[in-house]
Amino acid sequence: MTSADSSTSPESPTPPSPSRSTPQRVDLTKFAWLSIAAAIVTITLKAGAWVMTGSVGLLSDAAESVVNLVAAVVALIALRVAIRPATERFLYGRAKAEYFSAAVEGVMIFVAAAVILVTAVERFLNPQPLENVGWGLAISVIASLVNGGVALVLLRAGKKHNSITLRADGKHLMTDVVTSAGVLIGVAAVVLTGWERLDPIVAFAVGVNIIVTGIGLISESVSGLLDKALPDEEHEVITEILRRRTDGTVTFHGLQTREAGQEKYMNVHVLVPDEWTVKQGHDYIEGLEDELAAAMPMLRVLTHLEPISDPASYEDIPEAHVPIHGDDHDPTVPPQV
Repeated sequence: MTSADSSTSPESPTPPSPSRSTPQRVDLTKFAWLSIAAAIVTITLKAGAWVMTGSVGLLSDAAESVVNLVAAVVALIALRVAIRPATERFLYGRAKAEYFSAAVEGVMIFVAAAVILVTAVERFLNPQPLENVGWGLAISVIASLVNGGVALVLLRAGKKHNSITLRADGKHLMTDVVTSAGVLIGVAAVVLTGWERLDPIVAFAVGVNIIVTGIGLISESVSGLLDKALPDEEHEVITEILRRRTDGTVTFHGLQTREAGQEKYMNVHVLVPDEWTVKQGHDYIEGLEDELAAAMPMLRVLTHLEPISDPASYEDIPEAHVPIHGDDHDPTVPPQV
């Protein structure tokens, strides 16, 4: 909705076009259910492998799968909350619920890492022989294939729908695959070398790797909660449209962007000729919003209409904004028309 909408004359109303309707969030809960199912399957398989072999590495792998299950349930709750429509209390919806899910998942990764590290140290100090290694490794490989397949599905869906929850869950599962690969190598090395302490050493290295992943997830979720700007490539799409529409009679400044889960937001000042009527300004902005919506369907646009020659139009530019024109352009100075 533009700032000029409320001033449109009643004699010539402009019906909203479908491209300017509120972007509809996609229900992504089916992916969370897929993650939950994968976690249950892998917990069962990895726990069985641990019981058969007695490997602390496989035990740590099973412990991370338990964390995967908890994280998947949290992701399901977050996605259900995020898709709920706006209300009188939550006027902009609840899209940022996804960032809480990613933060919780990051913390859960730390919990899994802590369990793995403590268990690895204990087994290093008190090494034990492994049993039924062949069957245990086979079962663990099957569990890793399940996790790997689901991780790819979640990562692709997260990228397509700009869902940090699915990206976080996918990264978590992919970390689990890496964990399993490390554990399998460690257990196989124990069999080949006979050095039992190699099993907990590998488990400890896996725990450190998991901590790195957790730090990345928490950092990304915090950035989202703090209204991080859109990526540079999306800024380029927006600024290209604005530059193309700058012709000496119309220009722009004060561009700001942010994202909340699937949704993207931008606000910009639109400076038009002083003699334009409210309807002319309104029609121009409607066309601008149509073009932006066609380029970025999930983008919500807020515009502020100002007279191009009025010095006051250049006094309210935000302190932090995205440059629209070249380095030689001063957004605080009226153009020479």
